[in-house]
Amino acid sequence: MNNNLTTIKKGVYYEDLALRYLMQQGLKLKERNYLCKLGELDLLMQDSEFLVIVEVRYRKNNFYGGAIESITKTKQKKIIAATQHYLQQSKIKSPIRFDVVGITGESAPVWIKSAF
Repeated sequence: MNNNLTTIKKGVYYEDLALRYLMQQGLKLKERNYLCKLGELDLLMQDSEFLVIVEVRYRKNNFYGGAIESITKTKQKKIIAATQHYLQQSKIKSPIRFDVVGITGESAPVWIKSAF
């Protein structure tokens, strides 16, 4: 259980880091950690006219593959399904973009717009 708490704290820490980075780039936070039965959306942000769904990934190192590579097709499908749920609930009609922020070790965040 202690290990799980540490994992949660790490997740929050790196999401905070990604959030600060994206806000410095001019994006505005709309919602964080949207949870539904289909999955979770880390960050929902506004970038001009786009609602941006941001998946944040952290990896200690690249030994088992980097942070960005860890987003599988299955994970992408879950993010898309959760996004559809969010859009139905919120009645938002703006264009959508799926971005990824990957952080490996102590390196700077890598932001990929329109990642999938």
